Amino acid sequence: MSGSQGSQDLGKALLRIVLGGLILMHGIAKLMGASGMGFVSKVVADAGLPAWMAYGVYIGEVIAPILLIIGLWSRLAALVVVLNMVFALALVHSKQLAMLSDTGGWALELQGMFLGAALAVALLGAGRFSVGGINGRFN
Repeated sequence: MSGSQGSQDLGKALLRIVLGGLILMHGIAKLMGASGMGFVSKVVADAGLPAWMAYGVYIGEVIAPILLIIGLWSRLAALVVVLNMVFALALVHSKQLAMLSDTGGWALELQGMFLGAALAVALLGAGRFSVGGINGRFN
């Protein structure tokens, strides 16, 4: 492995582990919070979507991030996170799309970073430092 390839694989690992870790913490906090699945279920129902879709938060914010962290089916897991973030932006954050935060940054910079990082992992793959390996299916 050349130095350049090694640093690229390390960069891929860092990107997917940080993305997975942050979204996993976000998902666990949401699921253990006072509202639990109640908030998500209400948002889904208010949008006229089937109730079962609320459970997609488990896949997008718990299962997919774990797969990203370990590097198994990373491209597929990243696409699940992308889909999760698109739903979050459309159902919860659409009114904030053109807003700035109190500190002058984009009001949705966290969601935007999650979406952008997930797209990057989906395009780049997991790299060598992953359970699925560089040639693993969906890695």
